[in-house]
Amino acid sequence: MSSRPQRGQGQWALGHLEPLNAAERFKKDDDGLNVRDRILTQYAVQGFDSIDPSDLRGRFRWWGLYTQRRPGISGGRTGALDDAEIEDKFFMMRVRIPGGQLSAGQLRAVASIAKEYGRDLADITDRQNVQYHWIQIEDVPAIWARLAEVGLSSLQACGDVPRNILGCPVAGLDAGEIVDATAALRATEAVAAGNPAFTNLPRKYKTVISGCSARCTPHEVNDVSFVGVPGPDGSPGFDLWVGGGLSTNPMLARLLGAFVEPDRVPGVWAGVTSVFRDYGYRRLRSRARLKFLVADWGPERFRDVLETEYLGYRLPDGPAPAPPAAGSRDHVGVHRQRDGRYYVGVAPHVGRTSGGQLWQVADLAEAYGSGRVRTTAEQKLLILDVPADQVAELTAELAAIDLQASPSVFRRGAMACTGIEFCKLAIVETKQRARDLYAELDRRLPTFETPITINVNGCPNSCARFQLADIGLKGSIVDGAEGFQVHLGGSLGADPSFGRKLRGLKVSADALPDYVERLLRNYQAGRAAGEPFASWVRRADEGLLT
Repeated sequence: MSSRPQRGQGQWALGHLEPLNAAERFKKDDDGLNVRDRILTQYAVQGFDSIDPSDLRGRFRWWGLYTQRRPGISGGRTGALDDAEIEDKFFMMRVRIPGGQLSAGQLRAVASIAKEYGRDLADITDRQNVQYHWIQIEDVPAIWARLAEVGLSSLQACGDVPRNILGCPVAGLDAGEIVDATAALRATEAVAAGNPAFTNLPRKYKTVISGCSARCTPHEVNDVSFVGVPGPDGSPGFDLWVGGGLSTNPMLARLLGAFVEPDRVPGVWAGVTSVFRDYGYRRLRSRARLKFLVADWGPERFRDVLETEYLGYRLPDGPAPAPPAAGSRDHVGVHRQRDGRYYVGVAPHVGRTSGGQLWQVADLAEAYGSGRVRTTAEQKLLILDVPADQVAELTAELAAIDLQASPSVFRRGAMACTGIEFCKLAIVETKQRARDLYAELDRRLPTFETPITINVNGCPNSCARFQLADIGLKGSIVDGAEGFQVHLGGSLGADPSFGRKLRGLKVSADALPDYVERLLRNYQAGRAAGEPFASWVRRADEGLLT
């Protein structure tokens, strides 16, 4: 009996160039970046109803635009409705902020757009973007013009393209960093953004370039990451990781064992991205991320194809990165810079802020620092370059606008995605539920001081990285109402692991404070001295976790 021939996966390098699904078809028909002209000359003039569906639900993403969820549609109907039935005539828009680096002038432009066009809402995402809501198509040209005036844009903030590049927000300032990745990140951004060679990838593509010793960007779950290490001759450079990702099939990135010198980062990034473009699976959207190719090939084959077919030279072998430096990855608090000045990191409420608040931050950054502001991969904000004798006054000013440099452990460790308020994929509300949860935990457990992460996600797609949290909450319908499937003990750093999912462990949204309080009290009672929550979860009896 002959075996059935294996179906093609749509890999360009193997000659499979004919689109195998609707997404591949609209990308072949017209490059996503070309929709900009139609937005400016047609859709913004003629209004929402004039927008071609392939542009609206496809190419608009190449310019950072998604339709947002129409109010009043319950989470139980998510997935059961077509896009046209669930979407509103307003948009979410993301601003691309490479490495989270902003000047006060840029932040004011971001703030003014939120105030004038987005009902004064602005969310800091865990990819260092700022995301607006309530954007109307008629206002997009004016928004783009205002962003362009300060060197920002929404280019490739969504879509099957290289997304915003993550970097350490205190690159070049942290005395403990392994290498200042600023130049490498900026040079790679110049290659990645708007490059026709990379505007049709199989799926979204996420990059980290960082030399932070605390590993403040999650290189373990990005498609390609350059992680600071000392090189074979002692000169600092980067270790190369590929194939990480979360969503419904989480995978940790694989170490290639190759050392990349700083000036070679853009070329190596282009090589890895080209491997994904040409060999990535395009038949099924659910298997089109780089992680599936890396899982099938293994790191040895991937490195060989990269070097022989794309780079044309062999990368030197290099050491794996050392364990992360002690302390938190989020840079919250007051920290001394290598130049003797300080930076101050604050925790907005799970990334939710406003145009008015961001404008105040820009003013404070100029009044107390050099005007430099940073966003982080933990939905936090930093003000840089503060003289020692002005730190206390600045932290007081920030606290007065509800930005805490010394937040409770629960507020500091919380993260939440957009949720059902605006997202068409969400099942539950997230932002307000997260805020209510940590406010209640602050009240019930006022002396709890152990760092703890609680990530609240509206659906299985893991925009808030719920598999990596101490307590990861994935939106679900429980007994006909909003609730969460619980994942426990996720971690990154020296011992990366996805959270433990207990069979049938779901909690209604209303019961969440009682459940988390009980769980944390069990941890306090049963932990060994200095034992982190994630380590306790891995050995705890199941009865203590439910």
